[in-house]
Amino acid sequence: MKIKQVDAYQIYDSRGYPTVEVEITLENGIKGHGLVPSGASTGQFEALELRDNDKSKFRGKSVFKALSHVKTEIASLVIGEWVFDQHHIDRKMIELDGTENKSRLGANAILGVSMAVANAAANAKGIPLYEYLCEGKGNLIPLNEIQILGGGAHADWANDIQDFLAIAVGAKTYEETLEITHNLYHATGEVLKAKGKCVGIADEGGWWPDYKTNEEPFEVFLEAVDKAGYVAGEDVAISLDIAASDLYDGTHYNLPLDKMSYTPDEFYHLMKSWCEKYPIISIEDPFADTDIANWKRFKSEMGTKVQIIGDDLFTTNIKRIEQGIEQDLANSVLIKLNQIGSVTETIEAIRLTQKAGWLPVISARSGETEDAFIAHLAVATNAGQLKVGSFARSERMVKWNEIIRIQRQLGEHANFIGAGIYNKILD
Repeated sequence: MKIKQVDAYQIYDSRGYPTVEVEITLENGIKGHGLVPSGASTGQFEALELRDNDKSKFRGKSVFKALSHVKTEIASLVIGEWVFDQHHIDRKMIELDGTENKSRLGANAILGVSMAVANAAANAKGIPLYEYLCEGKGNLIPLNEIQILGGGAHADWANDIQDFLAIAVGAKTYEETLEITHNLYHATGEVLKAKGKCVGIADEGGWWPDYKTNEEPFEVFLEAVDKAGYVAGEDVAISLDIAASDLYDGTHYNLPLDKMSYTPDEFYHLMKSWCEKYPIISIEDPFADTDIANWKRFKSEMGTKVQIIGDDLFTTNIKRIEQGIEQDLANSVLIKLNQIGSVTETIEAIRLTQKAGWLPVISARSGETEDAFIAHLAVATNAGQLKVGSFARSERMVKWNEIIRIQRQLGEHANFIGAGIYNKILD
């Protein structure tokens, strides 16, 4: 059960960009793989994804340096280690890197090995990954957060708001969340077609139409909910990812589509007005990661009415989450494996979030792979929510489908509480 061999090679994510895959082989021949995702809209406090920046190869996007680090320094470090000692292996890699943001070896190199170790250990025990990750303590089937309309950096700025997502708050089962989403997603396409919109698919699978204003997606969304036969706010609620750091220049929030520029105070009132006007149950990064005053104010006024998720604000970084808890900036944390760069630190971030009484949301990236690791992570940690993009494209659907399989494996032990997860934070 010790690690015998470590190999790495370049594969490609859902956007066709190079990324890292690591293969771990144990002394008994059992293998484990780690496939590393990549983000388009990245926070300034994220761990560093190491790319070669050689414009003559893959437009600078190749990851051969990261692969080399895996096959040399990291391999020398972990070969001979007991595969079940995830915490020890991850800590050794972090110490070997020696930087605050994993910039020497690359977070993509470290994470690939970390994920491969976890997979190899689960395979060695002959148990599902979700059972291995948290010693069989996880059984909560997550509520889905699914992109319907893409924008921002995920859709070449077709609108200024990054994601309009659906949460099937009226669903009583996981299967019903998928049915509601299926109906809404396709109804949205029909609404857009009827309006004569230019329809494409964004990075994460949501519709990519041509908008004239930033409020137009709300109108499309609500019309699609009605067309699908549901009631907005009862069956389906809206979740927004504002990605406000991308809109903030240090003094103003800029919405080019509306030809508007807002002071922080003005933008605060815009975000608040949207939450009061539309059936929004969750809002992510409503303010820039440096606009702490607005985060505090929004949490104070809206923290019992909507889920307030910090993504760029926290970047799955334990120190930043601790600071956010101390300052009472949000009530939820977006959790992304590659933002922090190891399985151990990711689980620690989830546990810290839960201990504070906040809600973790396990999330994919815009550049995804065919791996379903985060589906297992969501169940293993009883996170209660999973955000992986839309209800289209195989790199997205593989996660939703894996939850179906996990639920079948859990059988009568599976637990689904749906929107009941919000009882912890909302009135």
